[in-house]
Amino acid sequence: MTGKEKLQATLNRQPAPVPFDLGSMPTTAVHCDIVDKLRDYYGLEKRPVYVFEPMMMLGQIDLDLHQAMGGDVLNYPDYYDVFGLKHDKLKEWKTPWGQTVLMSADFTYSMEPDGSVLAYPQGDTTVPPSAKMSAVAYFFDAIDRQQPIDDDNLNVEDNVEEFTEFDEESIVFLKSKRAEVESTGLAYGGTPGGTCIGDIAIVPAIGLKNPKGVRGIEEWYYSIAARPDYLRGIFEKQTEVALKNLKTYWEIVGSSVDVIFLCGTDFGTQISSFCSLDTFRSLYMPSYKIMNEWIHKNTTWKTVKHSCGAVEPFIDAFIESGFDALNPLQWTAAGMDRKLLKAKYGERIILWGGGVNTQGTLPFGKPDAVRKEVLECLEIFANDGGYVFNPVHNIQAKTPVENVIAMVDALAEFNKK
Repeated sequence: MTGKEKLQATLNRQPAPVPFDLGSMPTTAVHCDIVDKLRDYYGLEKRPVYVFEPMMMLGQIDLDLHQAMGGDVLNYPDYYDVFGLKHDKLKEWKTPWGQTVLMSADFTYSMEPDGSVLAYPQGDTTVPPSAKMSAVAYFFDAIDRQQPIDDDNLNVEDNVEEFTEFDEESIVFLKSKRAEVESTGLAYGGTPGGTCIGDIAIVPAIGLKNPKGVRGIEEWYYSIAARPDYLRGIFEKQTEVALKNLKTYWEIVGSSVDVIFLCGTDFGTQISSFCSLDTFRSLYMPSYKIMNEWIHKNTTWKTVKHSCGAVEPFIDAFIESGFDALNPLQWTAAGMDRKLLKAKYGERIILWGGGVNTQGTLPFGKPDAVRKEVLECLEIFANDGGYVFNPVHNIQAKTPVENVIAMVDALAEFNKK
């Protein structure tokens, strides 16, 4: 079976080997440091890794590596990244840890005396930087650019400035990639943008030169309780634009994309949740339902809801919102027992991820422990189908490459049974 056939069968709950997702969305990918080491391990051509998501420094899995690892699902290329930079042209950049990578040609930065890297929105160095990578880090963090808030004069339009319809350049770019994507036989995940309702990674607007409104992380979480009507207004306007973009995206990519990463908003911490279930239903669910209903009525796509953490109490509401799949299954969080998740929800929502613990076993364990844990997770999650393999979250820098290989080999071993 091709990768596309595997994923389609799984999404439709038909018998198939467990599909392997290698970066279909920004929460199922691999740090560029590890991509480089994997290319070395498999004896592939030595070349700079393309960083398709610069905040987390996620590296593109090229087709030769994808084939070597037995992957089935990749990401449909995007034109703009989170910094608002175009990806039609690329350039080399040497990272603080010494790796040469490919970034958007528009990527601009400056260095601080301590070796930290400052990155700029839309590549404009005349405005304050929007993100920082410390000298010892392997990814960027958003810089808090929250301006003083006057509650009497908050304007919803300020918080939807970045949610715009596709421009002509991005449409041309997306169209240019379709034939190449369809020629691979792989399944693809799409990220049309603008659909992530309340995603804290989007709130700081690192791609805007002078963001206005509620932009600080602490201020945003405070607003969930103190300014729910203001957030509701943001989500309503955002949803209007999202529906237009989903329509355009469908016209461009069609069924070459299999799943849509609809929302990356985290509702769980390690031990609890960021808001109540009632708040989720009243504030977030209306937008989710509108977008999911449009997609299911007008396209062949399935939709993925991402949320880390202890979200077991929210899963019924995710299903009610219309999501087809849940990622990443952080079973190390409170209440997220693997067997419970499979037994209680496995027949009603596709389980996507959770294949190995990326906070403990994968980065810090031994290969034998990785293999054991992967096989345990597969025995639980893949039982009777409806499961797509991926770790609990992105594979981070400095993860031992032999552990990643142990993970890949364990999945192949399971699929041969």
